[in-house]
Amino acid sequence: MDIDAWVWWLIGAVGLGIPLVLTTMPEFGMFAVGAVAGSITAALGFGVVAQVLVFVVVSVALIAVVRPIAARHRDGRPQLATGVDALKGRQAVVLERVDGSGGRIKLAGEVWSARALDGALSFEPGQHVDVVDIDGATAVVM
Repeated sequence: MDIDAWVWWLIGAVGLGIPLVLTTMPEFGMFAVGAVAGSITAALGFGVVAQVLVFVVVSVALIAVVRPIAARHRDGRPQLATGVDALKGRQAVVLERVDGSGGRIKLAGEVWSARALDGALSFEPGQHVDVVDIDGATAVVM
């Protein structure tokens, strides 16, 4: 039984698709697409050298283009900060004297307990302070 070259390329594509599903490594999918491109090249009647060249070019091009885009999306932080992360970096107004041991501020329309980042500093009522961190229910300011 003589199987055409394009069928072998499709078998290779399926063979590369199996580890893609099992390992969730997208590189296998890119190689599988390259094998499909090699299959199309074989079906069009081109020789083995052209088939392998198309497979390599398509696979490398996909890895070179898709991988950096996927890495950027994977490593990207959320654009919208929510919860306590949204409060970090905001300004607040001191309501009661704030020092290293405590005090009160008005932050985002709410009254928060606060303490100074540097225990030697103190802030008087009416002063504006910057929130550098949230430690439980206490804003750390400077």
